[in-house]
Amino acid sequence: MTGSVVKEFATSDDEVYLKKLGYSIGTTIGEGSYAKVKSAYSDKLQKRVAMKIINRRSAPKDFKEKFLPRELKCMKSVNHQYIIKLFEIIEFEQKVYIVMEHAGHGDLLEYIKLRGSIPEDRCRVMFKQLLEAMIYLHGINIAHRDLKCENLLLDYQNNIKVSDFGFARYFEEPGISKTFCGSAAYAAPEILQGIPYYIPLHDIWAMGIILYIMICASMPYDDSNVKKMIRDQLEKKVSFPKSKPVSREAKDLLYHILEVNVKRRYTLANIAAHPWMNVDSLPMPEDETLGNV
Repeated sequence: MTGSVVKEFATSDDEVYLKKLGYSIGTTIGEGSYAKVKSAYSDKLQKRVAMKIINRRSAPKDFKEKFLPRELKCMKSVNHQYIIKLFEIIEFEQKVYIVMEHAGHGDLLEYIKLRGSIPEDRCRVMFKQLLEAMIYLHGINIAHRDLKCENLLLDYQNNIKVSDFGFARYFEEPGISKTFCGSAAYAAPEILQGIPYYIPLHDIWAMGIILYIMICASMPYDDSNVKKMIRDQLEKKVSFPKSKPVSREAKDLLYHILEVNVKRRYTLANIAAHPWMNVDSLPMPEDETLGNV
């Protein structure tokens, strides 16, 4: 009983402090291992924002000393239209509040669960936005290392917004790492096998998984058995659902991104130059289902 009373007072202290800074805290819109993301209203910005709240007390030492400083450093230096914008970082007692742009249409996974596979013309528009964001990040030597559908948010026009820099880090050439991070379902086979890997390739493989999910509304590999998944990856077993027609160009691009041989795997420049990315098509009309989530 006493614990719950103390907890309530602690929460109200936080909210009183944030209120003085011009933030009204709303509902929880996301939750991770050591953090919650809440909706909030900023008096200063006169709009809704997302507030990631990290509790240092409950976070392990490795997270506090390595991953959190990296996340904050990366977010401070990033400014791109297809990446969630950072407004402010507030530290109060044992908590860190990261105030960010609010993406009103949820995440890409929710979008696909609601609508099913995305038509290729629309996929191309959204995937180009992700590609632009990654060209920008890698250009300033930042690797995201946790790209997945849940970390691609959508604004009110359904534009992609890359979010969650919890595993992001700066890299210097030759940019080799042995650290496994992110989700196994989106990780390249060399990472899952514990082989030292070129850090930017972590993001490129994940982009291939994301594109496959966008086009097919399913996973390319069954991640319920990681050992079997690695075998399937190494045997190049990428198959496509018979119920969903996928263009030859899209399949070709996916085969090149989900290439096991790291020397032959597509780079961001290769992806940008691929014929599927450069189909001349009229701008996508915003239909009722896309425009009103």
